[in-house]
Amino acid sequence: MAAGEPIKFGIIGCASIAQKVSRAIKMSPLSTLYAVGSRSLEKATTFAKDNDFPETTKIYGSYEAVLDDPEVYAVYVPLPTSLHLKWAVLAAQKKKHILLEKPVALSVEDLDVILEACKSNGVQFMDATMWMHHPRTPQMKQFLDDPENFGQLKSMYSTFTFDAPPHFIENDIRVKPDLDALGALGDLGWYCIRAILWAVDYELPNTVIASRNPSINGSGVLLSCGASLYWEDGKVATFVCSFQANMTMDFTATGTNGTLRLDDFVVPVAENKASFVKAAKSWWAKRLLGWMPRTSEHDVSTDLTQEALMVEEFSRLVNSIKTEGSEPDTKWPVYSRKTQLIVDAVKASIDKGFEPIEVVS
Repeated sequence: MAAGEPIKFGIIGCASIAQKVSRAIKMSPLSTLYAVGSRSLEKATTFAKDNDFPETTKIYGSYEAVLDDPEVYAVYVPLPTSLHLKWAVLAAQKKKHILLEKPVALSVEDLDVILEACKSNGVQFMDATMWMHHPRTPQMKQFLDDPENFGQLKSMYSTFTFDAPPHFIENDIRVKPDLDALGALGDLGWYCIRAILWAVDYELPNTVIASRNPSINGSGVLLSCGASLYWEDGKVATFVCSFQANMTMDFTATGTNGTLRLDDFVVPVAENKASFVKAAKSWWAKRLLGWMPRTSEHDVSTDLTQEALMVEEFSRLVNSIKTEGSEPDTKWPVYSRKTQLIVDAVKASIDKGFEPIEVVS
């Protein structure tokens, strides 16, 4: 494969999120949508037609057929979480680089098996946490790392919720214990936890305590929950995730000198522009009539969507491995594993009656 040649992607599974990522694969100049497979040829054909796949896209009636295609260099896996272990491991064994939908596994034990398969087969692993690839993200981190204007990080708050309709609550994959047993914690809480870890440079908390009174359906799957995370140096973070509240995607980080805030951290309101609000060295105005200086809003424009930028970064890493003999970038598996550790700790705290859970890496 020549340097710069677009990476040929295969998609295994036709979940709704694959509509967004398949579009991103088509948008990225470093990738091409080469193949899609589902459990039936009819479903794969319909999915490809409904999402305007190129006429040259290979259509397969099984996941195995995509993995067996020698032209497929990388696979995007949007399958239910319970199927990730089997298919991600098989993809790695067949030397396919893996972009895996989140949550990446049902437990860190399962994820470790996936990551070991990727490592032993020399393939790149990345989870599909899309907001991390938006150009807004490094600009926000630059502010968080500014000792003069932000200072020492003290607290974080994150929430990701949406009010799911009745048919979702009753029938969606994400509320089925045999498909996505982590429910809202895995689907939405993953983003909140990742944002918190991103802000602290992936320093794991010492303790996690789940919030009381989570909402759980009749099958034992979480519909809403939350937790608090505690660090030895006094940092604290709280998050809430829910299928039963109005759509919110808030993230706030507060330091000794400044505050960062945004209300669309998972999916920006607009594809071509995203903003964040920051404040530094705020204090009361004269006679306590308000406060100053005023918060400032900062816009960040992008020519490509955050999903396409994710695909572009992944494709760049894969191309480097294929053409230059580079090693896979190990930071992405680390980010995924630390996020999964916190997901597991929250679930364990809920299962144990909201006891504090020590986080052990």
